[in-house]
Amino acid sequence: MYKLKVESNFSSAHNLRGYKGKCEELHGHNWKVELEAGSSKLDKVGMVLDFKFLKEELSFVLTKLDHKYLNRVSYFKRVNPTSENIAKYIYDSLKGKIPQIISVTVWESDKARATYYED
Repeated sequence: MYKLKVESNFSSAHNLRGYKGKCEELHGHNWKVELEAGSSKLDKVGMVLDFKFLKEELSFVLTKLDHKYLNRVSYFKRVNPTSENIAKYIYDSLKGKIPQIISVTVWESDKARATYYED
């Protein structure tokens, strides 16, 4: 099995609905995002996928979140914008374009992250 990883980032604000604590108030993060893709086979060039392609697709999705108040983004009007749900949103947004996707990890800080993947 071959695995590829690319990283990117975005900045946004959110508040958690139904949460009791500091995060129920409006606050922001400089999010780091890691996309992992893989395959047991390589193409004729010897690659799973082009890193450039992965970076472009991830960047396209992140532009929908960058410098936004996430609670006002259509998807997060009905889904709480937790790190877990942000990772799932990004994964779901990419899986149609990147069938080799394995997981998406979202860091809200240097010491706190959430990963979404499907079994």
